[in-house]
Amino acid sequence: MFRERSVFRERSVTSREPTGRLVIGLQPVREAVRRHGAALTRLIVQSGSQPRLEALARFAQDHGVAVERAGRPLLDRLSQGGTHQGAMTWAPELELTPFTQLIGQEQLLAIALDGIQDPQNFGAVVRSAVALGHAAVIWGEHASAPLTPATFRASAGAVEHATLCRVPSLHGALTEAATAGVQVVGLDARAPAQLRSVDLTGPTLLVIGNEHEGMKRAVRRACTITAHLVPPGPVESLNASVAAAVSLYEARIQRLNSNS
Repeated sequence: MFRERSVFRERSVTSREPTGRLVIGLQPVREAVRRHGAALTRLIVQSGSQPRLEALARFAQDHGVAVERAGRPLLDRLSQGGTHQGAMTWAPELELTPFTQLIGQEQLLAIALDGIQDPQNFGAVVRSAVALGHAAVIWGEHASAPLTPATFRASAGAVEHATLCRVPSLHGALTEAATAGVQVVGLDARAPAQLRSVDLTGPTLLVIGNEHEGMKRAVRRACTITAHLVPPGPVESLNASVAAAVSLYEARIQRLNSNS
């Protein structure tokens, strides 16, 4: 048995206004196709015979997505200044998970971002969260990087598969989580405990602060424990996205070991 290959649908670019959430870049567009398929409102590939773009067009075809062709000037204009790599699409809006739904999960693992404003860091954290145990990503409405095409591209398309939760107040959300029995671990280079010594096998929420200022005072108070990743060295703290990856890896290893 084999799957019959779908009929390739390709059309010239139209003048109609695109609708939906702009996604740019080869890998982000590919993941949008993988996640949403024919629900994508438009997919434009730069004209020419570049192998990676042609592979993307065939991938979209296999998922029932019509492909439009256009010259680079139009893609440059539609990309709103972003690096599109010759591909863009418009996807449905991202779904946000209610916080109350998250904290009711028995095996909750989540990263809370306190004041992470760089879309590159935000997107990289999302990528690590999806790759390492499919952890949720939580952030406050204010003083955080918005969900923009730059964020989607920095996540390498992982945002299409992520569990995302935006809350009105991060401090309030962490306090609510702690009251519900969730362990809220604030990452702090100066904390006495090492993260490796903290049991991360139960419902856990890892908090990462801004690279320059760390966690806000109110956010720190809402944590049930603080811990450092490694003993302090010449560089006091890690990049936020690196800290997220290391802490999620530690939690993932502990959980795998506890189940073996």
